[in-house]
Amino acid sequence: MDIAKLILEYGFEAVAIVFLGYFVFYVWQFVTKTLQPKLSKMHIALIRVIDQTRMLDQDMIRLQQKVNVVLTMKEKQDILEDAEEKEALQKIREGENE
Repeated sequence: MDIAKLILEYGFEAVAIVFLGYFVFYVWQFVTKTLQPKLSKMHIALIRVIDQTRMLDQDMIRLQQKVNVVLTMKEKQDILEDAEEKEALQKIREGENE
């Protein structure tokens, strides 16, 4: 069918509405058959990435706490070693003075 004949017979508005209806139907079909399944897959992938990010964040927090504990223990050990060295030096000096 020729579009010009349709416009002459039914009017521009009626033909435009039919074509607009077809366009809406085409877009709706495209969205429901093509985009929606892909969006569902992407949604699942996004949830996985968010979960992995949370797990990594929790691992980083645990690791930071462990590092802080080790550094604190190292500082205490250094302080104790310094105190022991000072005591040993003081004993040596007392032994020399006698």
